[in-house]
Amino acid sequence: MPHAILVDLTECVGCGACRDACQQVHHFPQEECTSLDAHNFTTLRKIETADGQEVFARQMCQHCQDPACASACLVGALEKTRDGAVTWDTDKCIGCRYCMVACPFDIPKYEWDTNNPKVRKCTMCYTERHLDADSKTDKEGYVLDRSGKRVSIDGRLVTAEDRDMIVEMTTNSDGKRATACSVACPIGATLYGERSELLAEAHRRIRSNPDSYVQKVYGQTEVGGTSVFYLSSMPFEQLGFSTKLDTEALPLRTWRVLEKLPDVILTAGVALGAVYWITNRREDVRKFEEEVKNQRSQKKS
Repeated sequence: MPHAILVDLTECVGCGACRDACQQVHHFPQEECTSLDAHNFTTLRKIETADGQEVFARQMCQHCQDPACASACLVGALEKTRDGAVTWDTDKCIGCRYCMVACPFDIPKYEWDTNNPKVRKCTMCYTERHLDADSKTDKEGYVLDRSGKRVSIDGRLVTAEDRDMIVEMTTNSDGKRATACSVACPIGATLYGERSELLAEAHRRIRSNPDSYVQKVYGQTEVGGTSVFYLSSMPFEQLGFSTKLDTEALPLRTWRVLEKLPDVILTAGVALGAVYWITNRREDVRKFEEEVKNQRSQKKS
């Protein structure tokens, strides 16, 4: 069952709990940030409206239904899961940065400050949410998966202490697993659940309070739809969101071009062959004419 995140910006008070939880669960430096980087998977920006009001806008990976980043990845380090998350595998990533170029939301970020740089982004706490609280550990205290292999997250081996912290941060009050940012939100501005249910809830809120919302669920149709939805009282372009995106998934457009390449290549090959034949034919004719002229000159002499 695909899951998603719904962020209702009309409810957000800018407390930063979502950002802090993301940093803590990933062992990132605890700092305020307004732009994404390799050590900040979610950001919070304050925007002042014309009438002096404050609006807070979050940014994180949109987790596209048909992600361009995964399509562009040469080694399969990025993958769209059935769960809904677009995951990233540090062991496969070669740092080519093609995903950064392909992403229409400018999400993946490069580790510029390391000798072995990778491209990193939010994974919707995929591994964290699937970490079992009762998972076994080896003699050195590292958590093991069902096959007996040590569990790692972002290239970091998980200890029993780390496991307990992760499970606590990704478990809702009802006992269900969720993203750390949604669990940490004290007022429910960030919700995690099944994609279809959250999309229905977003539209219900708009219908119930039409004057409080822009009549749009951001993420529903952008580039084929995403697994992160936003509701806002301000036009999304004023919040810095990309609003001139097509409703078609980018990989579909790419394949539409690629499927025509065999015909293009064949036609180009025939054309180039014709040019080659004509060029060589002209050279043969020139040599023949010169030979005839030489023979005539010899006869006259």
